[in-house]
Amino acid sequence: MPDTYEGLSEPGVKEAEKIIEAFKEKLSIAAEQAISDLYINIGEYIESDSWTNYQNYLMDGLKGYKKSGRWDWDSVREKIFTDHREEIIKDLNQDLLKEIERLKASVKYLEERQRNF
Repeated sequence: MPDTYEGLSEPGVKEAEKIIEAFKEKLSIAAEQAISDLYINIGEYIESDSWTNYQNYLMDGLKGYKKSGRWDWDSVREKIFTDHREEIIKDLNQDLLKEIERLKASVKYLEERQRNF
């Protein structure tokens, strides 16, 4: 008899082992279900979250133009600008036009608000 069952009669030991085996079976089923849920329902989010974090890291490097240990963002930015100069200038011009329209709308709103006071 194992020390764990010290003080139990033979039928008591058998009953304890039966209860423990039933618990192990239930625990095994719960663990399989949890792993299945993780794999099926959560796995894709872990992957997409990791990809999003990596993407954000790259974008922060490109936006910050900072040199940091492993990455030389200045050279990456320069390469992108060299290879896509016309597209970038066109996009920047469109961004500026949108910003002008936004600012015009803000000025108009503030002027109307000022007149109402």
